[in-house]
Amino acid sequence: MASSPLRSKGPYHARSVSLPSRSHPLIPEFNGHLGRIRAPDHEASSSSLPSTRNRLSSLEDLHDCVGDLLPLPHIEHALAKEHDETWVDEVVDGYLRLLDVCSTAKDIFSRMKQAVQDLLSMLRRRRDANDFQGYLASRKMVKKAIKKSLKDLKSIKNKNTFLPKDKDSKTVAIFSMLTEVEAATLAVFESLLSYVGGTKVQLRQKSWSLVSKLMQHKSAESQDEANGNELEKLDGALKAGR
Repeated sequence: MASSPLRSKGPYHARSVSLPSRSHPLIPEFNGHLGRIRAPDHEASSSSLPSTRNRLSSLEDLHDCVGDLLPLPHIEHALAKEHDETWVDEVVDGYLRLLDVCSTAKDIFSRMKQAVQDLLSMLRRRRDANDFQGYLASRKMVKKAIKKSLKDLKSIKNKNTFLPKDKDSKTVAIFSMLTEVEAATLAVFESLLSYVGGTKVQLRQKSWSLVSKLMQHKSAESQDEANGNELEKLDGALKAGR
């Protein structure tokens, strides 16, 4: 049976999904969540904390919406008819890979959280700058893990998912919905990991004054207005104080 690659996960561009149930409110809701993940403001500032936070929130809403869509009778019936098809196995494999991505990200963020907590404890005790070495070593390990994860994500995004040409419009729409969600999830996690990974920066400020400023409690509004990656700035400040 002839097949064609209807969906490649890289690069990602959101599409609207047109399922046959025209009047069902979940369809435009799904398209709305998908569109917000790839809104121009998110794309232009994908490395900012507010943008990353908003994309994560939209991704959660998107997955909740899909969870409500899949049990709909016409979708459930269509998937039941296709359960022996290769494309179904490929889509399931893609979602299993997403679970691996989530597990890896959870481990990375857990290690990062512990490193930050240790750093805050040192700052409260006003310990010597040499004590920052533990945090910087943890950050180095986290960045190494993130680099590997981003490489794995790129490999996943470059995989093509195939659907036979003779499928009806309902099956094509369901296929599109599932692969769009997978692609959106990969894009958001790529953005999140890139943010946490940060890049090297050179800062001239004295380390203690800048670290103190960075670690002060800020309102949500002032955080949203801050320029650059806070983790990059913190890394640079601590390295400058070594």
